[in-house]
Amino acid sequence: MIDVHALTVGAFEENTYFLHDAATREVVLVDPGDEPRVLNAEIERLGARLVAMWITHAHIDHIGGIAGVKAVWPRVPVYGHALDAPLWLHAPRIAAGYGLDFDAPEPADHPITDGDVLTLGDTSFAVMHVPGHAPGHVAFVSDTLCFSGDVLFAGSVGRVDLPLCDAAALERSLERLMKLDDAVVVHPGHGPLTTIGRERRMNPFLNGTARLLRG
Repeated sequence: MIDVHALTVGAFEENTYFLHDAATREVVLVDPGDEPRVLNAEIERLGARLVAMWITHAHIDHIGGIAGVKAVWPRVPVYGHALDAPLWLHAPRIAAGYGLDFDAPEPADHPITDGDVLTLGDTSFAVMHVPGHAPGHVAFVSDTLCFSGDVLFAGSVGRVDLPLCDAAALERSLERLMKLDDAVVVHPGHGPLTTIGRERRMNPFLNGTARLLRG
């Protein structure tokens, strides 16, 4: 059984998730966004071995901790979608535009695509390509969990006013996520967790009371 908890890090208050399999004492980081010393200290506290970093998308607040984690765990693979390559490339410039210190990571060294399956212990996660907020945005989905990055939040959805965003693609991605079971727990990139069922009923962008503004 996997234990999931988050640490909220960085100027953008991004949720970095720790997926910890107590039986194997292995841990996966989803979106190590910032404060790598804090992230590394948490891995040490767990007494676990880091086996992978899974990246939902390559905006700076989701990849800013990778290099610092890699300094301690240099052989740990980083999984991400190839369509986010421009975001990796321009991340230092984007961070500088916000006046942020940024330790630029190398691009993901394990490309993933829709339909791939990643595992931790006995738990499997399907890779679901859900573009719109970013061209290579993915979600990691098990029978009971969804790590949605910045596509779906509690009561909201991802921004589409940034470079390389696509409102029409985001709408299609949200429709796809809404096909998941109501009981699936959603762990978003920012803010509190929620469920697919709650968002289907209560999220104004999904229940017909609000629409995405297209650029």
